[in-house]
Formats: sequence, structure tokens, C-alpha cells
Amino acid sequence: MTETRARWAEVHEATELALVTVGRLPHGAQTHPSLCQGWTRGHVLTHLARNADALGNLVTWALSGVPTPMYASLEAREAAIASGATRPMSELAADVQESAARLAELAARLSPEHDEVQVEVRGGWWLPARKLARLRLREVCYHHVDLDAGFGFADLTSDHAARFLADEVTRLRSHPEAPALTMRSDEGDDYTIGDGTAYVTGSRAAILGWVARGLTAGMSGDGCLPTLPKGA
Repeated sequence: MTETRARWAEVHEATELALVTVGRLPHGAQTHPSLCQGWTRGHVLTHLARNADALGNLVTWALSGVPTPMYASLEAREAAIASGATRPMSELAADVQESAARLAELAARLSPEHDEVQVEVRGGWWLPARKLARLRLREVCYHHVDLDAGFGFADLTSDHAARFLADEVTRLRSHPEAPALTMRSDEGDDYTIGDGTAYVTGSRAAILGWVARGLTAGMSGDGCLPTLPKGA
């Protein structure tokens, strides 16, 4: 199995796990607040489905060589999420499942020759097609947590938690308002931002939750935890 196919297999496994959680949510649960500020669970699930379709557009781009944007526009993206958020749980679950299946069908057509094809992600960010699986994996795992339905960052595999945390640290290091701090995980990792003045500890999952979503459970430091910049 190629590395790209292995990554898409991880996406499938994470999606199936998320669908189990979604399937347990009762009627009306779509109106419950999520961990994404201003979004309900219905917003999160609709976004997850539309993201699958959007990444499907990028897979199509890689396969055909014809530029195909993720979304028609930012306004269209936001409108689709808002309009779909209030649907019944059964419709939301079906949408997530069916859109994931469409994406998986397209991704199965990718071969090593497509790995380095450059595609443009929303916001003007270009990346090789081989990284689309990792991008989708992050969306599925993070938004599974965002449902606030019993699955947390601590439930990620250790490999996924380590990879996501490394990505978040890279993002934080590039932010001009990032505080100077050292983060040490219980697993023995050290991540330094700036001159590393402040010192915080926690498991990889706890640190990931703090950096990615501002969650403080399981975190400790010298006094108060530093304030992280928004959009880091």
C-alpha cells in the first residue's frame, strides 16, 4: 500500500468512528452548541459534509489537471453551512456518510503520479495532492471532538495526536502574537515557542486541545496559562 493510500485509509477509519458518535446522537441534538464558537453540532456536521465535497473538487483537480476550486466562494461556503445546520439528525448523518463516500471513491483513483500535483486550498494556500488525505483527517478528527459528544483529543491515536500537535506548534511558531513558552508533554516531547519563557505541561492530547481549541483540562503551568492568540 502506498503512503497516500494508507493516509486515505486512516481517513476512512476516522470517519467511521465519527459516524458511530453521530449515530448515537438523539433527535434534536443538532441544536446543541459545539466547541466551535457560534456553531451548533448541526453546523459542524454540515461543514464536515461540505468539506468532503470541497476536497473532492481538489482531488478532481489533481486527477484531471483542470483547476477546480474548493468552493464557488466564501459566501457560498458559509451559506451552505448555515442553511444545512438545522436539518434533522438523520439527514445530517446521511449527508456526512454520503459525502465521505463520494470523496473516498474519488480518492481511490489517485495514484503516485498525482502525489505532487499542486492544488489550491481555500485562502490561497497551495499544497501537493498527497497532503489532501492528511488535511481531511484533521477535519474529521477535530470536528469529531467539536461535537462535544464524548469523543475528545485523548481518544485520538497517539500517532494522530503527535502529528496534529506538531502541525499546531508549527502554526503557533509562525504567529506574530504567539507567547514565548515551552510546552512539555507527559510523553517527553518538548516544544519551544520563541525564547520559551513560560512553561506548561500536559499530555500530548491536553496540549493539543489547548493549542487547537483553548481547552485547559489536564494543563498546568507556572501560574496562569499563557494567552494564546486567536487564529493561531
